[in-house]
Amino acid sequence: MTFRALVVEKDDEGKTSATVEMLEDDQLPDGDVTVGVDYSTVNYKDGLCIGPGGGLVRAYPHVPGIDFSGTVESSSDDRYKPGDKVVLTGWRVGEAWWGGYAQKARVKADWLVPLPAGLSTRDAMAVGTAGFTAMLAVMALEDHGLTSGTGPVLVTGAAGGVGSVATAILSNLGYEVAGVTGRPETADYLKSLGATLIVAREEINETIKRPLERETWAGCVDAVGGPMLARVLGQMKYGASVAAVGLAGGAGLPATVVPFLLRGVNLLGIDSVMRPYEDRLRVWERLAKDLPLDKLHAMIQPATLSDLPELGAAILKGGVKGRVVVDVNA
Repeated sequence: MTFRALVVEKDDEGKTSATVEMLEDDQLPDGDVTVGVDYSTVNYKDGLCIGPGGGLVRAYPHVPGIDFSGTVESSSDDRYKPGDKVVLTGWRVGEAWWGGYAQKARVKADWLVPLPAGLSTRDAMAVGTAGFTAMLAVMALEDHGLTSGTGPVLVTGAAGGVGSVATAILSNLGYEVAGVTGRPETADYLKSLGATLIVAREEINETIKRPLERETWAGCVDAVGGPMLARVLGQMKYGASVAAVGLAGGAGLPATVVPFLLRGVNLLGIDSVMRPYEDRLRVWERLAKDLPLDKLHAMIQPATLSDLPELGAAILKGGVKGRVVVDVNA
């Protein structure tokens, strides 16, 4: 059987190219479960995999797509039967393993999660890795004492994938949300997701002059990192937590220990890749329960396999708003 896929190749000079091709079932990697893919998404890592140099790709030819949802076609694992709806995020699928930018995928059974009741496969990818990560961050903040009514929660990179879903989730749970964006034209979009305050990126990302500033934020989902994260640490309320999920602003942290020692600020690192099955199932069940689907659908930008080379370049430049959902069969 043949199927369509976006295939990334690298030539002898190290130049990459991404084209939609027809592949055979026997070209799929070994695995326990074969899935007929319905949808995937576009994330920052996907842009790195598609873009020049290949970024995170381990071997070529390669099929990117770090998440997907679809229907089980065949399985050697008793947990999954043909016809079951499933979703996959993490485990370096789309980086070290062929991913979701294809009409078929074959993966290890432990990487999959049954799709919770109430979510369609399209809903699942409107959530995707970004939404999964956003919920992990919100749950971590709540585990460390965040409750509504204690003050505004800051979301950096709020117009991006993680930031958009985090804003919608926090608002739906009754939190006051302040969204940070470097694009003024996204203000109305963020307000539609529930942000009550729009903060210009320049207000946060100025040169750090003092290790501690006025206590402002009761919590923070940081999807940027780098200097912005360092600045935010000094603005947190006493005992507040920052859930750090992104490296778009760089892996460096030009901060001091002062916010941690004198204000008891907690810096929580959120890893959405190597999560145990039980953790992922718990997060997806929470998403099905607490995610406002009307706001979720407002975030969606539809795409096809043919759109992916252009979208991969755009997301690396910060030119993608909300959630790009790829219909691999369109």
